[in-house]
Parts: sequence; structure tokens; C-alpha cells
Amino acid sequence: MSLLRTDSAVSFGAQPITVSQIAAIARGERKVELCRNPEFIERIDSGLRLLDKLLEEDGVIYGVTTGYGDSCTVAVDSDLVEELPLHLSRFHGCGLGRHLSSELSFATLAVRLASLSRGYSGVRLQLLERLVEFLNHRIAPAIPEEGSVGASGDLTPLSYVAAALVGERQVYLNGELMETAEALRENGLQPLKLRPKEALAVMNGTTVMTAIGCMAYERAEYLTRLSCRLTSLACLALKGNPHHFDERLFALKAHSGQNESAGWIRRDLKGTATGSNGSVRNSSRLQDRYSIRCAPHVIGVLRDALPWMRETLEVELNSVNDNPVIDGEEGRVLHGGHFYGGHVAFVMDSMKNCVANLADLLDRQLALLVDQKFNNGLPPNLSGAVGERAPINHGFKAVQIGASAWTAEALKNTMPASVFSRSTECHNQDKVSMGTIAARDCLRVLELTEQVAAAHLLAVVQAVRLRHEREEIGLEGLSPEAADFFSQVSEGFAKVVEDRPLEQELRAAMEQIRKMRWALYE
Repeated sequence: MSLLRTDSAVSFGAQPITVSQIAAIARGERKVELCRNPEFIERIDSGLRLLDKLLEEDGVIYGVTTGYGDSCTVAVDSDLVEELPLHLSRFHGCGLGRHLSSELSFATLAVRLASLSRGYSGVRLQLLERLVEFLNHRIAPAIPEEGSVGASGDLTPLSYVAAALVGERQVYLNGELMETAEALRENGLQPLKLRPKEALAVMNGTTVMTAIGCMAYERAEYLTRLSCRLTSLACLALKGNPHHFDERLFALKAHSGQNESAGWIRRDLKGTATGSNGSVRNSSRLQDRYSIRCAPHVIGVLRDALPWMRETLEVELNSVNDNPVIDGEEGRVLHGGHFYGGHVAFVMDSMKNCVANLADLLDRQLALLVDQKFNNGLPPNLSGAVGERAPINHGFKAVQIGASAWTAEALKNTMPASVFSRSTECHNQDKVSMGTIAARDCLRVLELTEQVAAAHLLAVVQAVRLRHEREEIGLEGLSPEAADFFSQVSEGFAKVVEDRPLEQELRAAMEQIRKMRWALYE
């Protein structure tokens, strides 16, 4: 997977937006622009005209001429309608926890822009243009992580977007936290005054959970590829049986993602020393332990789930998910519940389960590599020390303990958040999705699994080196791509002979994984 930088802009309002485009915008790899065709402009303007007409006729519109939520029965005097959007943004300014990263904040802006650009939310073109300016000027609202139950949308976190539009609270500009008003001045922008319905349109939707889902998707996909490559190296280091990944075997169980995973591992191990009938030379086992033999079956679950996860996220991403919906073309205001994040919650709960299983798989492989009872002749704890220095050196002993801890925490976080609905807001929001909590849990599971993968990566490179130096295996048994991957990692990671702290090397490996630096199975 390559991440090629491009200057081409993503156009909103003309065609569906993809998960990959959101991720590229969030990372600063793509600029954004609005569609300018007449049909798009008319769709935006027709919603405004309908709202203005209803206001002139004293029509009752939720969140425009009424209070919010359970207060929908409270009429708002026409003299106060203009003030209502600002009050909505302000009373929701109670988020807590750490701020979302700038990447996630930019993803949030882009996802909200995608929904509002559908033209059914009753917002001005000027508001859409301001979101474009925030993205292109790299102004990221400082959004606290905690405070959303995922229906009536991500109200509290998105209030920080609405607040930034009107010049309030704080934003990150080029990574520096500052007052929003200052950031606007530095970029020659004036605060907006939100029209009736605009604060509600910005805040009432599944945006934060969907943004997190878009950013999580690519990390999860990359981890499936990395897990296959690490399994290949572990199989080689353990002198395992590559015939476990035989094409004929996998043709008999036709899950496509499972077969894809087996095919990648099989390609990596093409040429390793085995007999033509599947017997294994220089190995004490005919059948490897499950964490090697069944790796495609574990990785394949997520590989097979990724297409529907992406499809679900992209349906949500391109949906109208606020309330009420303003259909200017048909002259109707539709009240409903499209802010409910149940589909995203299910994707995030499912993704974190599958990803945690990758952590568990890699943790079990690492345990085999370091344990002399199971590693087929590798030194205890993969220590490179020999002779009289061997007894005081412990190699990867503590790294394996750390990986076990990270795995346990990842597995603990797989409890589905979506089943913990709470009745809130005077029992108006009496069934909620918890989608944003599920998405945040998924990010934590991804982070922990990347830590386990970093530990496995350094350990398996050490193991292959030790085997190779003893002339027990040859790197020519690996595919050119796998051998090149091994060489790239080896260049930045010296063999562990005398014990040394490995924290910084683990962090560096994790950063490479997080940023998907290695091309895998193009």
C-alpha cells in the first residue's frame, strides 16, 4: 500500500466521497473544493428559501422555532430565533477527555462537509465554503473525545466545530493550540453568524464516529497485511511447514479473505526447505502450532469483513444524517432520526474484535519465538549473547511480557459499546447507539495491536538473523519482497547481543507501522 502525495483536490457535492479520500484529506495529502455546477448551487439555495418561507409564515420547525430535544414543545419567539443557534453551540460546550488528534479533527470537518454538501440540511453555501477554508488552511477545532452517546448525533463534540465557525473556543493551527479568533485573523477570515438551523445542521449527525471509522479502516487493513508478513517470517524463523498454506488446501475452504492471506504468506515462503509431499526438513513437528498454521484463518476474518465495513462507512459518510431534513426541491421538512449511529457502532465494535484477534495471534507467535521449549532450537528469549555472557543477558524476555500486557488490554476493550445504550435527555434520547465510544475503543485497540506488531517485528527479525548466522536457514527461501522487507527493518535495528533498552526502537517501529511506511503485497 503506497501513500502517494497528490495536489488534486477532492470535490464535495459532485460525487460520493470515499474512506480513502477522507483519510488523505485528514493527513494533508489532498485539498478540498466545492462543486460549482448549477444543480448543486440550486439544491443548496432551495433549502434556504424553504426555511425563510416557513419562518415568514410562522411555520413550526424543530430546532429552528422550537427548543431542542425534549424541549421541542417549547416555542421560540420569532425575535429570538436568530439567537438559538449560538445557544445550541454554547450549552453543548461541555466535552471532556483528551482532544482528538488534528488528523481526526480534519477528518471530522471533511465528513461533516460531505453530509452537508448533499444539500438537505438548510445551510448556506458560505458555511460549506468556511469548512473548505478550515481544511485547506489546516485549522483544526480542538474537540474533546468524550461526551457523545452517538444519537442525537455527535452533538457535544460537533459543538466545537460550530463554535470554531463563529470564532469561539480553541483550534489547532499548524499543530499549535490557540484561540479560534486569533487563528481566523491569521488567515484573513471573519467569524460566521449562524443562521437558523445551521448550528443544528453542523452538530446533529454521525460525523465524529464516522471520521474515526474512516481513519481506523486503513490502519486495520494495513495490520492484516503486516500480520501476514510477520507470520511468514515467524514460520521461517521457527523452521515451520509452509505447506500449511498450500493453494490446493485453501481451495477447499473458499473464504476469499482467508485465501488471500494464505496466498500472501505462501508467496513470501516460496522456496523454503520442505519436501515435495509436505514433509518438513530440519523440523521436529509435522504440524505447526495453531498461531502459525491457522494464521490465515485468523487474519482472513478481518480481510473478509473489510469490504462490508468500508461499504457501511461510505454509505454513512455520503448520507444526510441530521434532523430535520430540509428538502427544498420538494418543499418539505422531514423529521426523523438519521443522526442515529447504529451502523457505524456495529462496524467499530466488529473491527475492534477482529483487530484484537490479530494482537492475540501475534502475541502467541512471539511467545513461541522466545521460548526455547517451543522455538525449535533458537536461543532462550532470542538473546544474541553467547559463551560466558549468555547467563546475564535476557534478550526479548521483557518485550514478550509487554506484548502480553498490550494484548490483554486490547482484548479487554472488545466488549461491544453498542449494547450499553443509556436513556438520556429527559428520556427523549431513550435508545442511543454509543457509536462514538465504540469508535474510540477501536482506536485504542488499533494502537495496542500496533504495539504488539512492533514487538513481534523486532523479535522475528532477531530470530531470522540468529538462524541465518548459524546457517540454519537461507534468506533465498523468501520472496524478493519479503527479503527486502527483512533488509529494510534490519538496517534500522541492530541485533540484540548485550541487553539494552528497546523502548525507543519499539516506538520507532510502531511509528513506521502507524504511518504504513512499508509497501506490503502490492
